[in-house]
This record gives sequence, C-alpha cells and structure tokens, in this order.
Amino acid sequence: MRRPVRRRPRSAVVGAVLVVVVLLLVLVSLGLGQFRLTPGQVLQALGGDGLGHVVVVRWRLPRALAAVVLGAGLAVAGALFQTVTRNPLASPDVVGLAHGAFTGVLVALVAGAGSWEALTASAVAGGLTAAVAVWLLARGGVVGGLRLVVVGIGVSALLASVNTWLLLQVELDVAMFASAWGAGSLNGVTAVQALPAAVLTAALVVVALALSRSLRQIDLGDDVAAATGVRVPAVRTAALLLGVLLVCVATAVVGPVAFVPLVAPHVARRLARTPHQPLLLSGAAGALLLLASDVVAQHLLPVPLPAGVVTVSLGGAYLVHLVAREVRRR
Repeated sequence: MRRPVRRRPRSAVVGAVLVVVVLLLVLVSLGLGQFRLTPGQVLQALGGDGLGHVVVVRWRLPRALAAVVLGAGLAVAGALFQTVTRNPLASPDVVGLAHGAFTGVLVALVAGAGSWEALTASAVAGGLTAAVAVWLLARGGVVGGLRLVVVGIGVSALLASVNTWLLLQVELDVAMFASAWGAGSLNGVTAVQALPAAVLTAALVVVALALSRSLRQIDLGDDVAAATGVRVPAVRTAALLLGVLLVCVATAVVGPVAFVPLVAPHVARRLARTPHQPLLLSGAAGALLLLASDVVAQHLLPVPLPAGVVTVSLGGAYLVHLVAREVRRR
C-alpha cells in the first residue's frame, strides 16, 4: 500500500521562495554602482582580494546586510504589534515609535554624542518613552480598537514637530546629515554599525520566535489564551517591548524607515494564507521590501534618494487601503 505524499505547507514554500529572492537580490545589489560587477564577479570578489573585494565586502556588503537584517527586524516588530493588538493598522511606525526613537537620536546629536553606542541607547530611550506615552493615553480604550492608532498618529505628529525643532538647534552639516537620515537612509552604513545591529536584531527575533506559540493563542482572544495556560499580560508586555527594541535598533542605524513594519506582515500573511501573522515570513518579506526599496532608490531613479522615500510611496497607498477597509468593516 502506497503511503500518501505529504504536501509541504504553503508557508514553507513561500518562505523558501522569499529567501531565494532575497539572496539573489543581495547578489545583484552588490554589483550595482559606478564600479559595476556581474554576479560571477561578485562571487569572485567575496572570496578574493583586490579592488573588487574592497568594493563588495567593505563598501557594499554592510549596506546589503543592514537592509536585510533591519528590514526583517522591522517586519517582525510590525507583526508583533498587529498580533498583540489584533489591529491590522497597529504598527510601530504608525503609532509614533520610530519618530520617538529618532527624537532620542537627535537629542544625542544636540548633546554632542555621535558614537553608535550612544545613538542606539538614545534611540531606545526615545522609543520606549513614546511607547509609554501612547499606551498611557490610549489605555482607556480597547487595545485592539482604533483608539491606539489614533493616539499614536497624534503622538507621531507631535514628535515630528519636536524633531524639526531639534534639527534647528544643531550645526548645518549635522542638520543636513540628520535630515537625510531621518527619511530612512542606508547611505554611509558601515560594518561598525551593521554587524552589532545585526547581532542585536537576530537576538531579539529569536526571543520573539520563542513567544510565537503564545502569540497565536492571544490572537484567538484573551480568554482562549488564558484557558490554555498563557500568561496574557506578561506575553503581551514582552511582545510589545521586543517590538519597540527592534524598531529602536533599526532607527539608530538607518533612521525611521516608514511602512515596512505595517506592510510586510500583511504581505506575508496574504502570500502564505495563514490565519495569523507569521513572524518568520514577515521577516523575510520585510528584508525583501527594504532591500528592494534601497536598490530602487539608489539605482533605478533619476536621482538617488533615501530608501525611506520609496517605502513611504509604497506604504502610503497601502495604508489608505487598510484604513478604508477597516472603516467599511466596522
């Protein structure tokens, strides 16, 4: 008797395809620029020496690594927020956490601190402060309702004004650097920034994956989750804290990249057709989205632009679609 052939889950197939596409796009991106290289030459440069090795490994590889890892971290943060709040519009960038982290970075720059460690600590402090402010202002409403999103949008607008004021307090060259960086830019990312950020992001993602089973139960409702032994308040707090930290690490390196945390989990969920927000698939989709946006912004437009400009253009239209659908549903 022949055994039935077990089909691979759709999510596994989608994940494998996303990983392959990301790797291919990394290979292509390493060859783009004024010093162009074919994919074969890129592979040779990775294991060789000379000018090609310097261009690929020292100049371009940290940028591609930052786009992949930080894009994945931002997407996982968005999936955490959307799962915990059970709101498709709840995203760290929408509710003002990215602006809060950027405020912390600007405060550090005004104070004269320019090291990556100081900027990261300031970004974490700013993001946590913004998260606490949004939570306190929205705690009178339902966590999964639109109140959290509306309050977050208001806090985000307020922080954007504060950031503009802070930019006026620094020297012109610092202000120009911070303004370009504030749009979400991978320009100037080096191994000194990319490697520690990649390690921190990977560690936070691993911790988030450890909570994935409990998060699936919470997605079914607090009562169902509590009945299955899930400590709902502790898991929710841990998930939100992980999301804030992921956003803060990314903001400290590339600035506030908008809409990747919002769009990537929805793309992953639609591709895999799962009833929940898949964390790993969201990370793969986020890596592809940020890397592709950076390639488009740098090499396919008449004038090189920050990657955040492309993500805003794509995500803004998707946000309008989500808001309209949420209003119709309610």
